[in-house]
Amino acid sequence: MIGCDGARSSVRTAIGGALHGDAAHHAWGVMDVLAVTDFPDWRMKSFVRSEDAGILMVLPREGGHLVRLYVELDRLGETERAADRGMGAEDIIAKAQRIFSPFKLDVKEIVWWSIYEIGHRLTDKFDDVPIDQITARTPRVMLAGDACHTHSPKAGQGMNVSMGDTFNLGWKLVSVLTGRADPALLHSYSSERRAAAKGLVDFDHKWARVVGAKGGNEGEGSLPNVAQEFINNLPFTCGLTIQFDQSLLTGPAAYQYLATGFDIGKRFHSAPVVRLADAKPMHLGHVVEVDARFRMFVFAPQGDTATNGSAVANLCDWLEHDPSSPVRRHTSPSEDLDAIIDVRAVFAQEFRSLEYGAMPTLLRPHVGRYKLCDYEKVFCVDLRAGVDIYQMRGIDRSLGCIVIVRPDQYVGHILPLDARQELVDYFSGILLSID
Repeated sequence: MIGCDGARSSVRTAIGGALHGDAAHHAWGVMDVLAVTDFPDWRMKSFVRSEDAGILMVLPREGGHLVRLYVELDRLGETERAADRGMGAEDIIAKAQRIFSPFKLDVKEIVWWSIYEIGHRLTDKFDDVPIDQITARTPRVMLAGDACHTHSPKAGQGMNVSMGDTFNLGWKLVSVLTGRADPALLHSYSSERRAAAKGLVDFDHKWARVVGAKGGNEGEGSLPNVAQEFINNLPFTCGLTIQFDQSLLTGPAAYQYLATGFDIGKRFHSAPVVRLADAKPMHLGHVVEVDARFRMFVFAPQGDTATNGSAVANLCDWLEHDPSSPVRRHTSPSEDLDAIIDVRAVFAQEFRSLEYGAMPTLLRPHVGRYKLCDYEKVFCVDLRAGVDIYQMRGIDRSLGCIVIVRPDQYVGHILPLDARQELVDYFSGILLSID
């Protein structure tokens, strides 16, 4: 069972969990509106701080007309709930109008609205297994989203982090329920995502103080403090600062120097490339689909064109044909060769210097019902656009490397091209062998 039933989660209560932390005892209203206004930044993401009526956030929605407003309402007593005040949509509008004054706000239609209390809270574990029983049994009930962490809406991370929870859990459930991995893999969900949620709650404490602060308006240069802090926080709000600790899923940093821009344990940071088969410029990260597969990106050394005897050719031959390779050990003979581990290659040359037909057969597999050739596994640098993925992501041109990307798009490991046993050990620690 997966409990995604919000901050007052019945599932969490049923497994003896609770949210711990502090409540701001402050009510906020949120509404999606169609409105007429003379506020000049109505289609700009903005914070509006009035002299004495509080603050609100303006978040333009899709379609050109719809706008979401987060509006600071009233402080609550220690034991009071927002529902006790009997506030409704008209109260949110009235408060927004006072904050916007002297600008006018004429709300024509409310598409959706809600009132809630702000709190920074986190539960002890995201599953039903007490810490002293982890070695004895595996999780049967797990929590996600607001059922395990609550915070303010000021950074717009509620949906993002909640989807991060279920993205992390989804591929692990698929792997366990289809017999790809031992159920013990599910323990990693709570440890990984609780650490991520704690980082969010800590960040939100700091950010909420910045947004609500009065005075000290000037930040770096001529930007207000809140604007400068928003810019400083972009790596966090884009999900690029969460870093999982070393574990079976996240390898040690012994070979991090081979690709300094792909931090082990952090989200795979995309970069422009050119697909060799059709010379199409694209982003490498966009080839990663949500299908519970691992990705193995092979970055070729300078001058390697995948001809016989080269580092890339030798690695591909071993992966495709050696029974001890992770591709062979974890893929059933009845499945496509890339059904579990999807191997792709990136070369340091521009596309005219490479021959697609000369690529190893592992990179030109015939898959699916009709055994059609997959032409989308080989890429090269985009020199025409002046962007070099090797330079952007700190990849060692002389040695190349292997970057393993987990199904949730986090970097699991970085290894040299000849690290055969370490490749075997990484995948065998996660996936079961095919008998």
